[in-house]
Amino acid sequence: MAGTSKGEHRIGLLNGIAAYGMWGLVPLFWPLLKPAGAMEILAHRMVWSLVFVAVALVFTRRWAWAGELLRQPRRLALIAVAAAVITVNWGVYIWAVNSGHVVEASLGYFINPLMTIALGVLLLKERLRPVQWAAVGVGFAAVVVLTVGYGQPPWISLCLAVSFATYGLVKKKVNLGGVESLAAETAIQFLPALAYLIWLSTRGDLTFATQTPAHAVLLASTGIVTALPLVCFGAAAIRVPLSTLGLLQYLAPVFQFLLGILYFHEAMPPERWAGFALVWLALILLTWDAMRSAHRARVVAMSRRTDPAAAAVDAVDV
Repeated sequence: MAGTSKGEHRIGLLNGIAAYGMWGLVPLFWPLLKPAGAMEILAHRMVWSLVFVAVALVFTRRWAWAGELLRQPRRLALIAVAAAVITVNWGVYIWAVNSGHVVEASLGYFINPLMTIALGVLLLKERLRPVQWAAVGVGFAAVVVLTVGYGQPPWISLCLAVSFATYGLVKKKVNLGGVESLAAETAIQFLPALAYLIWLSTRGDLTFATQTPAHAVLLASTGIVTALPLVCFGAAAIRVPLSTLGLLQYLAPVFQFLLGILYFHEAMPPERWAGFALVWLALILLTWDAMRSAHRARVVAMSRRTDPAAAAVDAVDV
């Protein structure tokens, strides 16, 4: 049993690395779709993602969730909100990468954990521990420094961070599997996206029909590029602890940041390095606090199994 557990953990870890690795390397993919503009790429991503996940669901025969979802108007409304928010996130990200803002886009996903905490405080009235407050304060200072460095607030980063944090909050309330959730969201996105592509075609601006067959294949593959990392993430989420996934999530913005500097040769003046350093400091504080809390929780759980009275005292201390 222990061997099986270790094997499952290894499979989960590899899937997690694969998921975040693909998300981190995706800036290499979007420029390949030029001369298509960001809006056309976004529309293709919505259309072909639904096609891909629909085929996957047909093969796996996982349709029971759809009937249940249709009978729950509140969850459907949340799915619609999730679809709207992720549309903004995808569109801004594609535009940012293809407009030479890969580093600023990576910053958005570095900031994302801080933005998630901020939403928890503002919307869910969550209480923060002192270290979390310190991390949020350092993150705010980073935004101020970066605002000075860019000459304006880092709007791309903030938009990506806010939209993805909101998406995560809504997804948590919907409580639907990754592939199923993507299917529901892209089903909502499908008709507007298809209508936009048809409109582009009537104007003669649809590159899908006017470029090479290879270009059409690349646009169609946006469905695979969207869904495959999500499938790997789902496989990882059921096999490895959340603390491990929390650490792995930094792989994606790290890869994006390195690509922006080393491959796309984007500028990094000293003030931007200072801003990024503050963001990384905030993330170190958050990670340390999360690991410390997880350790305390394990200690309490072990105490509860061995000495219920001691567990009660430990729980008060935590």
